[in-house]
Amino acid sequence: MIGDLVFRLSLWLLLTANLSLGNLLIGLVISLLLPRSKTSGLRWKDWIQGLAQTLVAIPQAYAEAVELMVRPHDQETRVSEPVPPRRSEGLIFLDIFRITFTPKTIVINHHDGDRYDIHQLQRRQR
Repeated sequence: MIGDLVFRLSLWLLLTANLSLGNLLIGLVISLLLPRSKTSGLRWKDWIQGLAQTLVAIPQAYAEAVELMVRPHDQETRVSEPVPPRRSEGLIFLDIFRITFTPKTIVINHHDGDRYDIHQLQRRQR
C-alpha cells in the first residue's frame, strides 16, 4: 500500500511540477482517495526488469528514428508477441508503452493477458 501511495503521489508531483506544501497535501489526499488496484502482490523483480527494458528502449528509439530518416522502411508486418506470465496491469501498461515508444513498432491490440498484436516497419530484403 505504501509503494502504491508513493507511486501515485510521485505521479501527481510530476504532472503538476509543483513541490509546494499545499500541492503536496492535495496530491496526498487524491492519492488516498483513488481506488486501489485488485492485482496480486507486487513483484519488484518484474518491475525492475520492466523499467530497465524501458530505459534501454530510449536510445533504441533514437537510433530507429535516425535509421528511418536515413533509410526509409517500405515493408509492414504484423506479429504477435506473448505476454510474459503473471503480469499485473501496470506491467502490461509498461510493456505496451515500451513497444510503442520505438518508432518502428506500435501495439495494435492486447488480448487479455495472452498476447500483444504488434505492427512493425521493416526494410525490404533485397
